[in-house]
Amino acid sequence: MPTTAEDFKALDDRRIREAEILYAGYEFAGAYYLAGYAIECALKACIAKQTRAGDFPPPVDEVRNGYYTHDLKALLKTAGLLKAKNERCDTDPDFEASWGIVAKWNERARYERVRSALEAESIIVAITNPTSGVLPWIRGFW
Repeated sequence: MPTTAEDFKALDDRRIREAEILYAGYEFAGAYYLAGYAIECALKACIAKQTRAGDFPPPVDEVRNGYYTHDLKALLKTAGLLKAKNERCDTDPDFEASWGIVAKWNERARYERVRSALEAESIIVAITNPTSGVLPWIRGFW
């Protein structure tokens, strides 16, 4: 399991590349699933960057609900980025649309056998777009 911000950064990059490869191979369900995991890893990199060995163990509820979760909204909050995300959404409708697409992802996507090409493409673009993508935005907080 990744343990450092650098581990999660490497994984976010790998997961989005894998999603793009799966998309190119018409494996849309897998592409969708891995694209969402790229965001999870990016947010966990932000969280890991903020922690120090002396901070552990965090409170039990914080660990259960804020760190060891796949819920992107909970991770956004734990990373301390909720206010920044809201401010960006208020001033950038393209980013708001991207976040809206990404926010619908959840880890249960791993069990889905069918996703459309449009769903997979939409989440990949919402994540990677250089001007309104969620991943470039998160990486700005590393």
